[in-house]
Amino acid sequence: MEPSERAQAARDRVPRIDPYGFERPEDFDYAAYEEFFSTYLVILTRRAIKWSKLLKGSGRVQKSMTVKRYIRKGVPLEHRARVWMGVSGAQAQMDRNPGYYHRLLQGQRNDSLEEAIRTDMNRTFPDNVKFRKSADPCLQKTLYNVLLAYGHHNQGVGYCQGMNFIAGYLILITKNEEESFWLLDALIGRILPDYYSPAMLGLKTDQEVLGELVRTKLPAVAALMDGHGVLWTLLVSRWFICLFVDILPVETVLRIWDCLFNEGSKIIFRVALTLIKQHQALILEATSFADVCEKFKELTRGRFVTECHTFMQRPHVYRACMN
Repeated sequence: MEPSERAQAARDRVPRIDPYGFERPEDFDYAAYEEFFSTYLVILTRRAIKWSKLLKGSGRVQKSMTVKRYIRKGVPLEHRARVWMGVSGAQAQMDRNPGYYHRLLQGQRNDSLEEAIRTDMNRTFPDNVKFRKSADPCLQKTLYNVLLAYGHHNQGVGYCQGMNFIAGYLILITKNEEESFWLLDALIGRILPDYYSPAMLGLKTDQEVLGELVRTKLPAVAALMDGHGVLWTLLVSRWFICLFVDILPVETVLRIWDCLFNEGSKIIFRVALTLIKQHQALILEATSFADVCEKFKELTRGRFVTECHTFMQRPHVYRACMN
């Protein structure tokens, strides 16, 4: 069969809309995806059996070396919400605060908060059929509720652009408003403090840390950046703010989040360094400020990031970034 025929056959077999409701882009490589997923499906099936045995008869999922090892090898979709809720502490918080989420939604109105959230509703996943107004049910209402409740809960943060994408992913995985709220609280309140506050000090600090890590581990890349006057904030701020949502493929983002909820923000550095190290030769071809920016866009495309299991098993994803 000719390559063009194989590509068309794969296009006919692979659904145009993925399991999470996202439409596949026009340039989607159906043949490469089918080849990857046929292998990955075997891994997922094997992992699902192991996870079912681990979770059988147990209550709340708690951190342990066994759970850490299992998470690094991937959490099956059917167990993901339960695992995230357990290892992040979100389940414990929800259990200690029954009815709290619903009381937040019934609290005093905040017009500026409501308007800020409402403005971003149609900008959130326009390529996802579940967030369109024509969908039944339309997840925009669920997303609005989660963001509104969080804005009331954490008035120091309120609402910040980027939170809509994160909450949207949480809703797609948990299919539960209240669980999504408590997972958002785990991320913003504990795992990534000061990422979304008005000054964004945590976000700025972590981007500076990434710059220093690159300077230490990939000095040629750092020298190129300095030579062209390119700031890290320009290149990677969306990686950090959106936690790779709308930057890397969905399945890869979810594998990263599996580790994020269990191990914390160090996984963001590790993924960023893995992307930069893998494409170091490409980056070093850049000859101008604009060229550097364009090369960094290429880092997050192609088979390297689509094949999520191989990507997440690369040694430097889990190797300590800092002494």
